[in-house]
This record gives sequence, structure tokens and C-alpha cells, in this order.
Amino acid sequence: MKKVRFSLCVFVILTMAMSWAGCSKPPEAEKEAAKKIMDAAFSVGAEKYAPAETEAAKKTWETAETQMKEKKYKEAKQAYLDARAAFEKAAAAIEAGKKAMADQANETLKTLEGAWKKLGTTAKKMEKKLKEKKKAWSADAKTIHEGLAKAKEMIASSPAEAKSKLDELKPLIEKWENIFKEMATTKPKTTKKKK
Repeated sequence: MKKVRFSLCVFVILTMAMSWAGCSKPPEAEKEAAKKIMDAAFSVGAEKYAPAETEAAKKTWETAETQMKEKKYKEAKQAYLDARAAFEKAAAAIEAGKKAMADQANETLKTLEGAWKKLGTTAKKMEKKLKEKKKAWSADAKTIHEGLAKAKEMIASSPAEAKSKLDELKPLIEKWENIFKEMATTKPKTTKKKK
């Protein structure tokens, strides 16, 4: 009976020692797998097109890194597995994010093209009043025209950059809308003829 108890105690101690030894190894494989998924997600624009999912995944990754430094390998292993899953989720959300961004960019493009068309018509009507600002109008008109064309090209491949380009053009268009409104309300100066 003593031998059975002794054998059982030795077995329990060895089992505990082996499980402790198994948990004390740094989870390098899990870390590497999570890092590959993270790098892949960032390379396809996860931070632009799936920002919420990417931010959550980054926090999980940072938690795993902290646990790794503190040598809490069991917790770090699980955190790396969670980070990998979170980055996979972020990568999966990219297509939906790109589509939503492209839809926004197309809507903004449509609005700005309409405003640009009206500005062109207004500029032709106010050509005589525009003479002092003709150079500025020509330069800005070229910038707007080229910017709209470039944004239109970029929407399919890079909707975030297209949206950013359109956001740059919006104030320029608004500036000229305001200038033309002001010019329309200002009465031309008349000179009195001497008799």
C-alpha cells in the first residue's frame, strides 16, 4: 500500500512538473503565426478599411507582448491565438470597408462634379467681373479638374486615397462658390461722366 501511495505521489509530481515545464516555454509558434496574419492584414490596408477591428486586434497583440515580457507564457499563448483570430477578422472586414469607402467616395465625387459644373457655368457668365482673379481661377480650375479625374481613377483601386483627394478639393470648390456669390452681389463701379 505504501508503494502504491509513493508511486502515485511520484506520478502526480512528475505530471505536474511536466505540465509546468510545458507551460514555461515561450509561445514562439503562436506569436509567429499571429505576426504573419497581422502583417498580412496591415499590408492590405486593415487600418484604413477596418479600423475598429484592427484597433481591437492591436490591443490583443499588445496584451500578448506584455504577457510574454512578464513570462506569463500560458496567458501569452492564448493572447497570441486571440490576436491571430482578431487580425483574421480585421482582414475579413477589409472588403466591406473598401466597398463602404468607395461608396462614400463616389457620392462625394458626384456632389463635387455637380458643384464644379455649376462653377464652370458661373465663371463663363461672370467672365468680365473675373478679370482680376482670372489667373487664380485658371490655376484652381486646373487643380480641380485634374483632381476630380485622378480621384475618379483611384476609387476602384484605392478608395481611401480617392476620398482623401476629394476632401482636399472640396474647400477649393467652396472657396470659388463664395467668391462668385460675392461677385454676383457686388455692383460694378460706375464712373461719372463729366459734362
